[in-house]
Amino acid sequence: MKPTLQFIELENRVISVKYRCLMIGARVMLVEKTSGKLLPHPAAAVASPVPVGSLRIAIPKSCPPGYYFLRALDRHGNTAAQTTEFYID
Repeated sequence: MKPTLQFIELENRVISVKYRCLMIGARVMLVEKTSGKLLPHPAAAVASPVPVGSLRIAIPKSCPPGYYFLRALDRHGNTAAQTTEFYID
């Protein structure tokens, strides 16, 4: 099956996301849509041996307003999946 990353909600600067078919060591990174730049923080790593789960990622106040999406990278740094875009204000 193909890995998936599903944006659930953004509330109080915390992103909730569900994933499927992501392996241990995969990293979920915040990406600025306009520039395509991967932001080093915040990021989350999949640590569960079960390939289905959810993550909560806190967005720091220093993150500027704009459109973003989350991208999952496998252990080799290749894109495995990404969410739809969302707006952080």
